[in-house]
Amino acid sequence: MGNSFAMLMDGFQTAFTPTNLMFGLLGTFLGTLVGVLPGIGPALAIGLLLPVCLTVNPTSALIMFAAIYYGAMYGGSTTSILLNTPGESGSVITVWFLRRSVWKWVIALQC
Repeated sequence: MGNSFAMLMDGFQTAFTPTNLMFGLLGTFLGTLVGVLPGIGPALAIGLLLPVCLTVNPTSALIMFAAIYYGAMYGGSTTSILLNTPGESGSVITVWFLRRSVWKWVIALQC
């Protein structure tokens, strides 16, 4: 049990280095930027931004991939709220809630 806790703390120490945090921030920004485009989902955003991650070490690349994925999910729901048109399959329920005038719940879940 003690060894598992030490390995968990080692993982947190690796993930919270300034370099990895900057790659996470960059991935979130790029993922949101690409995810706002209608028709481009998180998987395609990762595919489009794959060349950006080829020059960094594997830990930073995985952190950046996760940040791109979640940024693209956020960007897709932003588009569906503002334009009331789903740009990907994950945003259909957001548009459905908006059309049923439950927009307060949608905005609360978005933030």
